[in-house]
Amino acid sequence: GMASSIQRVALVGRQLLKKKLFKASTFAQVVLNVPETKVTGLQNGLRVASEDSGLPTCTVGLWIDAGSRYENERNNGTAHFLEHMAFKGTRKRSQLDLELEIENMGAHLNAYTSREQTVYYAKAFSKDLPRAVEILADIIQNSTLGEAEIERERGVILREMQEVETNLQEVVFDYLHATAYQNTALGRTILGPTENIKTINRGDLVEYITTHYKGPRIVLAAAGGVSHNELIDLAKYHFGKLPATYRGEAPALPPCKFTGSEMCVRDDKMPLAHIAIAVEAVGWSHPDTIPLMVANTLIGNWDRSFGGGVNLSSKLAQVACQGNLCHSFQSFNTCYTDTGLWGLYMVCEPGTVKEMMDFTQMEWRSLCTSVTETEVARAKNLLKTNMLLHLDGSTPICEDIGRQMLCYSRRMPLHELEIFVISEVIICCEICVFRVLYWCLPAGPIEQLPDYNRIRSGMYWLRN
Repeated sequence: GMASSIQRVALVGRQLLKKKLFKASTFAQVVLNVPETKVTGLQNGLRVASEDSGLPTCTVGLWIDAGSRYENERNNGTAHFLEHMAFKGTRKRSQLDLELEIENMGAHLNAYTSREQTVYYAKAFSKDLPRAVEILADIIQNSTLGEAEIERERGVILREMQEVETNLQEVVFDYLHATAYQNTALGRTILGPTENIKTINRGDLVEYITTHYKGPRIVLAAAGGVSHNELIDLAKYHFGKLPATYRGEAPALPPCKFTGSEMCVRDDKMPLAHIAIAVEAVGWSHPDTIPLMVANTLIGNWDRSFGGGVNLSSKLAQVACQGNLCHSFQSFNTCYTDTGLWGLYMVCEPGTVKEMMDFTQMEWRSLCTSVTETEVARAKNLLKTNMLLHLDGSTPICEDIGRQMLCYSRRMPLHELEIFVISEVIICCEICVFRVLYWCLPAGPIEQLPDYNRIRSGMYWLRN
C-alpha cells in the first residue's frame, strides 16, 4: 500500500512538472504562431494593415487620426457628432437601406470617438469583406449629413450626455482631464458642452471631414479571414480618391501642457467619495510606457466582490481588504501621443478617505524604493497574460492593429513587446511618481480628504 501511494505521488509530481514546463513554453509558442501583420501604403498615404488567421469571420475598420483633441472651444463635440451622423444615410443608401443591408449580411457596424482617434468598423463573414469595405468607404466619404437628421441627433447626444453624467467614474475622469490639462484640447470632453451640441451645424461637420479625413491620417485595418492582397485592391478602388494633401498647412497636434492642480465637488448627501489621483505619465512611443504598464499591473485593482482578500498579490488590495478602506480601486495608465496620466481611481466611504490616500501614496513610494524582483516578475507575467487574453478574436486584434499603426506607424510583434516588458521598472517609477502631482475629487463626501499641498508633499519623500 505504502509503495503504491509513493508511486502515485511520483506520477502526480511528474505530471505537474510536465504541465509547468508546458505552460512555460506556451507563451513562446503563441508568440511564434501569430500570423504576420502585413502593411502596405497607397499613393495617397492611406495605410492598409491586416492579419490573416483564416477564420470564417473578419473585422475591418478605419482608424482615423482625428478625435476631440483636434477641436477648439467653439466646435468641441464635432468629431463625436460626426460619428453619430455616419449611419444616417449616404448619397447611395438611405438610413433604412444601410440598416437592412447590414442586418441581411448578419454583420455589425459600429463606431466610437476618443480624444485622439475616430474609428468606424464592421464585423462580418469573411466572404462579405468587399461589401463591408464598400459600406465603410460610403459612410465616411458620401454621408448626406441632412438637416433633419442633424436636428434629430442633437436630442440623441443630449440624452447620451445625461446617461454619462450618471456614471460617476466617467464624470471623475472627465474632471481629471479638465484640471490636469486645463485650458488645452485634452481638457475638453469628447461629447462637448451642451451649448455646442445645440449649435453645431452641417458646415462644421463638413469642415471637420475636409480638414482631417486625409489619406495619411487613415489606416484601413482588418483581422480574421482576410486576404491582404484583396484588401489592397479594395482600398485602391474605394479610397484611392481620398485627398492626400491639405489646402495650406497640415493641422498640427495641439500641445497639451500638464498642470498639477486639484478639482473638488463636495456633496455630503452622496454615500461614497469617488476619487482619482494621478501624475503625468508619458506618450505611446516613449520608452517608459511599458515599464509604467508593469507598475500599473503591480498596483492592480480590487473590489469587495473579489475572493482572495489578504492573499492577493497586490499589497494595496491586501491593505484595502484588511482595513475595509474602500469599496473598490483601479489603477490606470492612460496614454496619448505625447503625454499620459498614471494613477488610481477609488470609491471610498467618507471615514476611510484619508487612510486610503495615505496607503496609496505609501504603495507608490515603495514602487520606487523597495519593490522586489519577485513582485516585478509576477507583474510582468500578469501583463503578458492580459495582453494575450485581450487579443482574443478578430475585433480586438483589428483594434490593436489600427491603434498601433496610428501610434507607432507599425504593429509591434508580441516578442518585441515581451522584450520591452522585461526592461527596468523601478527607475521609471521614480521619474514619474515624484513628478508634480495632480489629484481630483469630483464627487461625494470628501471632508476627510487631506489638503492638496499635503498630498503633494507626500510625493517628495525621497526627492534627493
